[in-house]
Amino acid sequence: MITVLSAVVSLLSFRLRGRASLELELVALRHQVAVLRRQHPGRPRLFRADRLLWVWLDRSWPQALHVMVLVKPATVIQWHRKGFRLYWRWRSRSGHPGRPKTPRETRDLIRKMSIANPLWGAPRIHGELLKLGIVVSQATVGRYMPWRPAVPSSTWRSFLRNQLGDTVAIDMFVVATATFRLLYTVIVLGHDRRRIIHFDVTQNPTQVWLAHQMTEAFPWDTAPRFLLRDRDRSYGQVFRDRICMMGIKEVVTAARSPWQNAYVERIIGSIRRECLDHVIIFDEHHLRGVLSSYFHYYHKTRTHLALARIVRRADRYTRPLPARLSRSRRSGVCIIATNDVRPNLAWWLYSCDGSGVEGCSVPQPRPPKAMLPTAPL
Repeated sequence: MITVLSAVVSLLSFRLRGRASLELELVALRHQVAVLRRQHPGRPRLFRADRLLWVWLDRSWPQALHVMVLVKPATVIQWHRKGFRLYWRWRSRSGHPGRPKTPRETRDLIRKMSIANPLWGAPRIHGELLKLGIVVSQATVGRYMPWRPAVPSSTWRSFLRNQLGDTVAIDMFVVATATFRLLYTVIVLGHDRRRIIHFDVTQNPTQVWLAHQMTEAFPWDTAPRFLLRDRDRSYGQVFRDRICMMGIKEVVTAARSPWQNAYVERIIGSIRRECLDHVIIFDEHHLRGVLSSYFHYYHKTRTHLALARIVRRADRYTRPLPARLSRSRRSGVCIIATNDVRPNLAWWLYSCDGSGVEGCSVPQPRPPKAMLPTAPL
């Protein structure tokens, strides 16, 4: 403070002195400052009052920067900018600094609209708010929207469930004959009831033959909407053109991903485990007959876990055999059904002790003695 007062007194005395004396005093002061700099080579220690004085000199007399020795001109400019920041920081403390807060009603409305409409983003909600006369920025809307994970893409399971009635799958598997030849079997499976719509056997599965199989499977206007297949090269351009002409959209699975066509792969596994692994095939005619018998059993007699253990298309009954039947009698009926022979209705009713089976639509009187088997199975 004393330094500032002495500077003010010196300024007032300058008005009463001559120009020559002022110049000589200025020379003496500069010389003394130079001597002080030689004696104290380090950085000079300045107080806040010194900084304010130099800032005031810079504002009132800009040429003072050219005669500064203790500090650099850039330092004085930096002090001025720091004082500017401190001044406006002090001004901002009064009242409510920063942006005005969004009303609570607007924030609750943004969250409610976002939860009620999951597919709406910040631009859509911002437009709806403008219709209501609520003026906020789109960034503010995005800030107050509740966080939710991104909507995942539809999986293959969801796609198949939504399109079961209009989706079929096609696939081929190989069967080795007794003479070590390879026979190719094509299967067209309907996803609605896991029904085998068409099958055929050949030694050379060309694209022309596969296109003809699609025509045989869906004559006239019975073509489905989607066809699920793998990336086998046998489905060439001729096959794709035929599918396009029939109005069917192809859905091709990913490479080396048989689980994406799981229904037809499971059917092929069942065919191998229940039929082909226990039979030696001789030629195409033999394989076609064996598969025809198995598919007749598969559609009319065999129960299915995916269909709540009911028979797919039964003529007389739709439920499996009751558990109270003895093992020998159940085995006998299963053998009769597996051998593609219609079960004896009298034997069926006798095994059920006349009580019948749920789903049986025929009368259930106890059969006469003449119809009973002479010996147990």
